[in-house]
Amino acid sequence: MTEYDCPTCGRAFDSRRGLGVHHSRVHDERLPNRECDRCGTEFYAESARAYCSEACHDAAVSYEGEANPNFSDAKEQTNCDICNATFEYYPSQKDGVYCLDCVETAAWRDPPQRTGVAHHSWSGGKLSVSCDVCDARIERYPSQIRGEVVLCSRNCHAEWLSAAFTGDGHPNWRGGGVGDYGPGWRAVRKQALERDDHACVLCGTDADELGRNPDVHHIVPVRLFAAMPALAVRDAHTLDNVVSLCPGCHRQAEFGHVSRAELRWRAGIRRRDTSAVGGVTV
Repeated sequence: MTEYDCPTCGRAFDSRRGLGVHHSRVHDERLPNRECDRCGTEFYAESARAYCSEACHDAAVSYEGEANPNFSDAKEQTNCDICNATFEYYPSQKDGVYCLDCVETAAWRDPPQRTGVAHHSWSGGKLSVSCDVCDARIERYPSQIRGEVVLCSRNCHAEWLSAAFTGDGHPNWRGGGVGDYGPGWRAVRKQALERDDHACVLCGTDADELGRNPDVHHIVPVRLFAAMPALAVRDAHTLDNVVSLCPGCHRQAEFGHVSRAELRWRAGIRRRDTSAVGGVTV
């Protein structure tokens, strides 16, 4: 019967496993269970290993040529399409076309044409047209004049706006003005400016930035009050019906791009009781 002697204390065991358990528990050291395929050194490892260290592994295992797990018949040769030099490339890559020197210089790359007729949005180029205000000849792309007025400058734009949005050209035109705002307007205008800190309730632009006080806008237009038999223009001049706006935001509000609810919320105004103003929707 084979006996296995403990190399540390000399105690004999009937099996290698028994010896291993004894040495691990009593001497706090595991006995070797493998032998290095390269240097022959015995060592312990819980999982299957062929080498005792990374040094032995690196010395014994090669990743060159066919030993490389990604080997695919090595490189092939071809000639550069530009300089005709012979160069190598891996067949796993795209077919060789240009050598490394030609690729690095990048002189062979023709940038795509994105101007003139070659542009995907080309539609014939600029057209010669006349300004609708001063008749000056200008060039514009079709996309810039399709369905719109043609203007050559900011001055002509301002002149056109002044003419186009006056009177019945204004989107809020209802057949004429309402005349003088009458009594109460100056007082409520001053109160609105003070309440809103002399600043636009929408964008925050203040009097210092504007160089003057902001406009004071009627949330419910004066013309609606003037059109009601039971009401008068002065009924529109209440603090809960006016807000301070810069010229730009005032224009947006006049064109209906800002809701009345938004204006009231920005100014901290509670919704009015419609019964108090003769049923006018506010």
